[in-house]
Amino acid sequence: DTSAIYDPDPDAEGKSYTQEGGFLKEIDTFDAGFFGISPREAHAMDPQQRLMLEVSWEALERSGIKPYELRDSLTGVYVGSIGTDYRQQNEGLSVMDGYQATGRATSVLSGRVSYTLGLQGPAMTIDTACSSSLVSLHLACTALRHGECNLALAGGVQTMATPAIFVEMSRLRAQSPDGRCKSFSDNADGATWSEGVGVLVLK
Repeated sequence: DTSAIYDPDPDAEGKSYTQEGGFLKEIDTFDAGFFGISPREAHAMDPQQRLMLEVSWEALERSGIKPYELRDSLTGVYVGSIGTDYRQQNEGLSVMDGYQATGRATSVLSGRVSYTLGLQGPAMTIDTACSSSLVSLHLACTALRHGECNLALAGGVQTMATPAIFVEMSRLRAQSPDGRCKSFSDNADGATWSEGVGVLVLK
């Protein structure tokens, strides 16, 4: 509800002075059954985990590789992510159903792909803030060169389930009021926050 959190005053507590960002459509849709995941577990899963499964599968198919033929192969998974805010509100202990910890853990992003596809190579989730995806690509290339894996999935994912980043960065006056990034420009006036996901297949 952007109108509820919007306030042009950057000093307003709990508000954001920008109303725009980049958002993925249909982020709440996921074919859990396709990946052998129960509805209950899928509900607990951070959308970033769902997106990584889907896009990793697509990346392999577009590379001419049948994903399930990689089972037991020395394939690595390197995922860049700077954390999650999925279901971070105070819900109490009654929601603990056995899937909450793995559903929200950033470390599970890479492991979820490896486990689902039965991969035997390294699985790493990397957080170096804005460079996370590039670092994941670097680590995947290094692992291939050193023979730690024969094939690697490398990429990154970011979603925003709450407006927390907008509110936090408003208090720092660190975001662009019009929601537009103007890197290297004399008119640069702050960051812009966006969601996205991408995976490369490397060999």
